[in-house]
Amino acid sequence: MAKVEIYTGANCAYCVAAKNLLKSKGLDYAEIRVDIDAARRDEMLKRAQRRTVPQIFIDDHHVGGYDDLVAAERSGELTKLIGHPA
Repeated sequence: MAKVEIYTGANCAYCVAAKNLLKSKGLDYAEIRVDIDAARRDEMLKRAQRRTVPQIFIDDHHVGGYDDLVAAERSGELTKLIGHPA
């Protein structure tokens, strides 16, 4: 199973939508809250080169934010990244 990490913040509708999409694909994920841990925000910025949440990684591949996740789902790229059809 693919390792999925999602950097999130409180009161972020796109974060909720991204987590729901991942759940609908049957994926477990590690949620990393950047709003309560500045070191994790710095980590996200270093990894993603972006300041906004959510930022999604699958097996250390940076998918991007929610819009990028949806685009990957629509194109079939998400299925390739997770390694199985869901």
